[in-house]
Amino acid sequence: MNFKRKLLPLLYILLFPAIVSAQTSKGTAFKLVPLGVLGGIDESNLSAYMLAPAGSNNYICLDAGTLHYGLEKAVANKSFNVPASTVMRQYIKGYFISHSHLDHIAGLIINSPEDSTKNIYALNDCIETIKTHYFTWKSWANFADQGETPALKKYHYKVLEPGAETAIENTELKVKAFPLSHSNLTSTAFLVNSNDNYLLYLGDTGPDEIEKSSNMQNLWQAIAPLVKSKKLKAILIEVSFPNEQPDKTLFGHLTPKWLMTEMDELASFTGTDAIKGLNVVVTHLKPPVTSIGKIKVQLKDANKLQLNLIYPQQGKALNF
Repeated sequence: MNFKRKLLPLLYILLFPAIVSAQTSKGTAFKLVPLGVLGGIDESNLSAYMLAPAGSNNYICLDAGTLHYGLEKAVANKSFNVPASTVMRQYIKGYFISHSHLDHIAGLIINSPEDSTKNIYALNDCIETIKTHYFTWKSWANFADQGETPALKKYHYKVLEPGAETAIENTELKVKAFPLSHSNLTSTAFLVNSNDNYLLYLGDTGPDEIEKSSNMQNLWQAIAPLVKSKKLKAILIEVSFPNEQPDKTLFGHLTPKWLMTEMDELASFTGTDAIKGLNVVVTHLKPPVTSIGKIKVQLKDANKLQLNLIYPQQGKALNF
């Protein structure tokens, strides 16, 4: 009996780290690795986010403005323990491109000669732009399996239908696409589903009031039940300019004022209690540093909903 009494505390000490680890991993649904987090002129740090279910190396890449440099930064920050080339070729199972502007796709185009076979997912007009303007023999080379001949057939285009959930090949994930308004272009929000846990990534978008659109409202209505049930683990959404930027020169982007206006709209569907503490990852901040500083101060001052505002750093993994 005395032996058992002495043994039990020892076993608890030995097993406690494993118990804590199991509890921690159980509460984590996604691993997000930012490869590029800014908008603007720094070509080494443009929108690209790798996302996988917790404990998996089957990633999708949400936009691909910067790849190689971002992967090198991620390896340096120990977000991956294999070479950057291995991550690109083996871990990334598909690309989800929100819209066809170069700061969201340049990394994919430039790195295509060194990449492996995989799918490119996007709405139809984005696919058509990639097919007719980027993967052509006058601008680069046709690494896809459609478009100009000869087609090198490395990439396969997968056209997403708005509102329809699509299972992603070679992953455990499903994704649903929602159209957004980005000035004179259609952008995309991707709602990623991992075992009934969700993460929402928005490409560039302007507010409904400026864009004369209901796209944001439609999106908030769609995700409101997930916010209320705590199944939505994070929203990644852009804020490109400080409030001093005139509305007429937003060109389909958000400011702190307009982000909070949209968050108020979301709260009107969820209730303020449900949205309190929601993880909001602020993306696409545009240099200079003084503007980025202003954006952060203005968001903090306007955060009446008590959102958990997160500013991602290139190469440093986040868990949700």
